[in-house]
Amino acid sequence: MTRNFANIAFVSAIALTLSACAEPAEQAPDTAASATENMTAASFGCIRDLTQVDRFFVGNLDGDLEATVAVASSEDGGVFPVGSVVQLVPGEAMVKRAKGFNADTKDWEFFEFEVSPEGTAIRKRGHVDVVNRFDGNCLECHEKARPEFDMICSTDNGCDPIPINDAMIRALQKTDPRCGAPLELTSEESEGLAALMAATGR
Repeated sequence: MTRNFANIAFVSAIALTLSACAEPAEQAPDTAASATENMTAASFGCIRDLTQVDRFFVGNLDGDLEATVAVASSEDGGVFPVGSVVQLVPGEAMVKRAKGFNADTKDWEFFEFEVSPEGTAIRKRGHVDVVNRFDGNCLECHEKARPEFDMICSTDNGCDPIPINDAMIRALQKTDPRCGAPLELTSEESEGLAALMAATGR
């Protein structure tokens, strides 16, 4: 009797194991991971819908906004979490990809956009070879940032000066066409925007 019970228990254990192997339990899809892995133009909208930190706007496609803001706000720098979005102007963005995406860019992917009231179109995306509208290679600029700032440039992080001033930057942020009606510009911002449009033919 004891031996038969042991045999039944053993067979039952094998059956349960085979059943588990044959029909694994379904798991909920990892939507957080797929948000960054499956980025499209629709992943990017009005710059002012992001969170402003200093001159920049930041977000996180994977939902970890608090961690992104913490690093962006830190005077000591830090490594941005996966999914972090950093934008200075509507037409460009950086997104932190998963570890191993590209060592040269510290896993950042660079984007250049065409923005309009209809939304966002991606003109260029990638890592080492993305060049912006001012003929500047994104990596060549951002790799000059001091190591503790995870390739994020600012006025004093070690990067070369950019060819647009603060008034132009604010004007571009306030007039992102994806946001609907533009915000009111100061006279300095209006003049800066006009000068920028004249210089770029836009």
